[in-house]
Amino acid sequence: MQTLVITGASDGIGAELARQMAETHGADATLVLAARQREALEAVATQCRQHGAQALVVPTDVSDEAQCRALIAEAVQRSGRIDALVNNAGVSAQALFAEVRAEDLGWYERVMRVNFWGSVWCTHAALPHLLASRGRIVAVSSLAGLVGVPGRNAYSASKFALSGFFEALRAELKPSGVSVTTVYPGVVATRTRHRGYNARGEAAGSSGLREDKAMPVEECARLILRGMTRRQREVVMTAQGKLGRWLKLLAPGLVERIALSALKEEVKPH
Repeated sequence: MQTLVITGASDGIGAELARQMAETHGADATLVLAARQREALEAVATQCRQHGAQALVVPTDVSDEAQCRALIAEAVQRSGRIDALVNNAGVSAQALFAEVRAEDLGWYERVMRVNFWGSVWCTHAALPHLLASRGRIVAVSSLAGLVGVPGRNAYSASKFALSGFFEALRAELKPSGVSVTTVYPGVVATRTRHRGYNARGEAAGSSGLREDKAMPVEECARLILRGMTRRQREVVMTAQGKLGRWLKLLAPGLVERIALSALKEEVKPH
C-alpha cells in the first residue's frame, strides 16, 4: 500500500494526477486529496475509488501553515505512512507591475503564500515520514519559474522561489534516498489563469497568455507521474522550455522577446 498526498487536487492537473494514480496503482494506493473545496474533492475521490483506490478528502488552504500541518497529520493518522507528496496547489496572476496600485500589493504576498510557502510547510511536515519511506517529493513549478514572463512577475517570483528551494532540498536529501522532482509545465489547458489575480487582486476572468497550443491536462499529468515514478530531477515539458533555459544564458534578449510573444496583444506592455 502506498500513500500519496496531492495538494490542489480538486481540479486541473491535481485532479487528473489523482485519477491517473488511482488507475495505475488501484487498490494498492491511498490517495490523500487536498484543496479548499470539499465538494469538488469528493467528486475526484469518487472517480479514484472507481479504480479501487482508497481516497481521503482533506479540505485544506495551503496558505495557512496550520492547515498544511493538519493535512499531513491526518494522512499519517489514517494510513500510517507517506510515500509521495505532490506539491501542486497554486494560484495564477497576470498584471503589469506599473498597473498595480500600492494598496493592492497585498495579493503578491498571497501568491507567495500559496505557491511557495504552502509547498514549504507541507514538505516540512511530511519530511520525517518521507525519510522513513525513502519516498518522493514533487514540486509543480512552471516555465515561468525558469524564465521571467512579463505580466506575470508575481507568479514568476513565486515559481522561481519554489524552484530554488527544491533544487537545494534535492541536494540535501540525496544521501537519504528521498527524491525531489521539480516539474516545469508550459501552458496547460486548465482554468487556472482565469481564476488568477489581476492588477486589483480580483479574479482575472480570462487568460493573458496565448492558449491555442495549450498542453492537454491528461498529457501533463502523465509526464508528472512518469517523472515521479522514475525519480527524475526535473521534468521540463516543452521543447520551447528546454531551449529557453539555454538561450537565456546565450541570448537573453531573444528570450525576453519570446516571452513577450506568449502574451495576448491586449495585455502586452506598450
